[in-house]
Amino acid sequence: MTDRPGPGTPFPDIALDTPEGGSVKVSDFAGRKLVVFFYPKDSTPGCTTENIDFSALMPQFEAAGTALLGVSKDSAKKHQNFIAKHDLKAPLATDAEENGLSDALGIWTEKQNYGRTYMGMVRTTYLIGPDGTIAQVWDKVKVKGHAEAVLEAARAL
Repeated sequence: MTDRPGPGTPFPDIALDTPEGGSVKVSDFAGRKLVVFFYPKDSTPGCTTENIDFSALMPQFEAAGTALLGVSKDSAKKHQNFIAKHDLKAPLATDAEENGLSDALGIWTEKQNYGRTYMGMVRTTYLIGPDGTIAQVWDKVKVKGHAEAVLEAARAL
């Protein structure tokens, strides 16, 4: 497993695909704060709740000068369906490429569940400052109250 970048280090500027067919990367947000939240899978209970919570708080994040970006390995088509089904407002991106952003961050890793070993996303959130460096990291996130905690940190940055 790679060392995970922490506060004070530059966030990797690796392009991700958007559900609309474009691409997005951290440098696109230069000069403003950005929250990038990585989650395991669209349409699963915890991931749905996390995306709904961030979407509900999007106006407050915008008022705090902070953009949002949710990231999973799901395809653009799955993201489109997920957004439509739950009326999500926070933009999503796909990190499906081998050696992509989640690999660079060390959060696409081997996991175990009920004795089964598989590769999976560690639910992790990054608050990135206007200069592109990591201001704060939430590792192995518990969903309940998480979006609110991130909002408070974004306001304080």
